[in-house]
Amino acid sequence: MSARIRPDLAAIPSYVPGRSFPGAIKLASNETTHAPLPGVADAIAEAAQTVNRYPDNRNTELVGEIAKRLNVAPEQIAIGCGSVALCQELAQITAGPGDEVLYAWRSFEAYPVVTQVVGATAVTVPLTADHVHDLDAMAAAITPRTRLVFVCNPNNPTGTAVGRAALERFLDSVPANVLVVLDEAYFEYLRIPGADAPDGIELGRGRPNVVVLRTFSKAYGLAGMRVGYAVGDPEIIAALAKVHIPFSVNRLAQAAAMASLDAQAALLDRTHAVVDERARVRAALIEIGYDVPPTESNFVWLPLGERAAAFGEASAEAGVLVRPYGTDGVRVTIGDPEENDAFLAFAGQSAIVAEYAGSAASAG
Repeated sequence: MSARIRPDLAAIPSYVPGRSFPGAIKLASNETTHAPLPGVADAIAEAAQTVNRYPDNRNTELVGEIAKRLNVAPEQIAIGCGSVALCQELAQITAGPGDEVLYAWRSFEAYPVVTQVVGATAVTVPLTADHVHDLDAMAAAITPRTRLVFVCNPNNPTGTAVGRAALERFLDSVPANVLVVLDEAYFEYLRIPGADAPDGIELGRGRPNVVVLRTFSKAYGLAGMRVGYAVGDPEIIAALAKVHIPFSVNRLAQAAAMASLDAQAALLDRTHAVVDERARVRAALIEIGYDVPPTESNFVWLPLGERAAAFGEASAEAGVLVRPYGTDGVRVTIGDPEENDAFLAFAGQSAIVAEYAGSAASAG
């Protein structure tokens, strides 16, 4: 006789990471292709000498440094094992059976998982025809049962983003007792110009029902270290501490994040390079004949519909791993120029173009 587990777990999907196999070019997981930023490897090596001791469960040094840089109080910051862990903790402190969690779809695939884990009901709102969050429709979907709203900006997997003015209107329309999470995992790649550039930290000032998530996994290149952080009202941050898994952010991760914060110039150089490459890749795909929405992240989105899975398999057979999403589309990470060229060479083959680009793809 086996141990009894919750019967509802059978209906909860497992998170599916991007594929990988030896020798393939991996453009499936939105990782940076660079090694850690200058000084980070040395900080990790030094911290390795102390792993016989537990890490600081309060992440005091890292919290203090982030607070100083963002001009917020330390009591407004929580550190997590990647921002995805904080997503689950936010669901745990706000929602349960009978409650609703609202998010756009398609968006970050962890949202439905964390919603079901806490026994809440998912309410999804389709993206617009341009693959952007429909904030007006999301506001209209809020009910007395809504406890938590996720807004992924830039959105994963479409790469699209909404500007500051639209976000402000949305936040002002949300009831004060509903927590809104601005998930800014790809914040460092945003290049919306001028006053409409969205910055969740600034938008959250004076709005106690707004929490902002950011991460060291993407632009900072610490995907293997798992460090993310939340910025919000001290009451929300205190509640997160109650469901936080003790010592889940290890000593090496804390040291790596601290060192990364001291390499802002190198970080900016890297993100500029990615932004230049994403513009080149998107322009090339559009010239080939693909529909590619504007992107503010380190990936591009191909809305291939029913042909998404087949395109992903064909790309894998050509030695380039990309990320299909059901019957919606394919996400392609921006890699090094030669990796991007390999993908463009595949995507530009006459047979592939005939099958997946232009009217053939839209017909799917």
